[in-house]
Amino acid sequence: MASQAQPTAPAARKKTTGRERNSMHDGFLRHRNFRWMKIATVLSITCLVSYFLVDVQPRHNGGSWYGYTLGTIGALLIVWLTCLGMRKRAITPGGWSLKAWTSAHVYLGLSLIVIGTLHTGFQLGWNVHTLAWSLMMIVIISGIVGIYFYATLPDNLSNNRADGDGAVTERMMIEQLRSLDRQLHDAAQPLEPAQAALVQASLEQDPFTGNFFQRIGNSYSGCETRAAIAELRRIRAYQPRMGDDPLDKVDGLLQRKESTLARLRKHLQIKAMLQVWLYVHVPMTFALLAALSAHIFSVFFYW
Repeated sequence: MASQAQPTAPAARKKTTGRERNSMHDGFLRHRNFRWMKIATVLSITCLVSYFLVDVQPRHNGGSWYGYTLGTIGALLIVWLTCLGMRKRAITPGGWSLKAWTSAHVYLGLSLIVIGTLHTGFQLGWNVHTLAWSLMMIVIISGIVGIYFYATLPDNLSNNRADGDGAVTERMMIEQLRSLDRQLHDAAQPLEPAQAALVQASLEQDPFTGNFFQRIGNSYSGCETRAAIAELRRIRAYQPRMGDDPLDKVDGLLQRKESTLARLRKHLQIKAMLQVWLYVHVPMTFALLAALSAHIFSVFFYW
């Protein structure tokens, strides 16, 4: 009996492992064959169809029984969606893994466009109710931007790190810069004081200098390395060429440093873009919760 049961165990393990492997490689947008997209679509269509089938007099509005129903669904969804941040601190496998939770967060969040707008009955004005709806739309739009970034930027990040000998990490880029700086320091010793000062300015400049907008735009107009290359080439254009000119070696090293700097700054730009949408999404979420609380309180206080 034991010998007959043994072959079935590896097969069962193989089947489970294969399913887990497919789940791991399946992105959160495509999780479980778009399970949460289908659920969110059915929910949105149901709300949309019922909106036209339910007769509310004199017209649809957030204060009708149907408006309260949609409002309750929307409010519960908003509160649940904000729990994703806490959920990230408890990574578990299975049907409610972080990937499943994130997939539900995305698609149910998008369904709020339909649910929240139908709840208003398309009656918008200058009041706390419209403020809550507006903040909800800002949160959703910023989330859509975040989805786009996460769908496109990781490939750009990988391509930027790609090298002939494999991927280059951020730490490796920094080490390359330090190595080039040491070589530049030694190569600049025979230069004239004015020329050596240009190299020194490049060595002293912090490669991470620049404000938030410069990093996002990958725009570093005050790059001393670029300025040193331009000025040294201008100097070389007006002096006779020598057989063993130290400026040749310095120019080559500066070009390599500029190339490494460009790669590192592109790397930092992509990393910043993967996070920048959160600077809108997260604060607006807290503002939405505050406006939603005021909206609910005002409705029941004046009910």
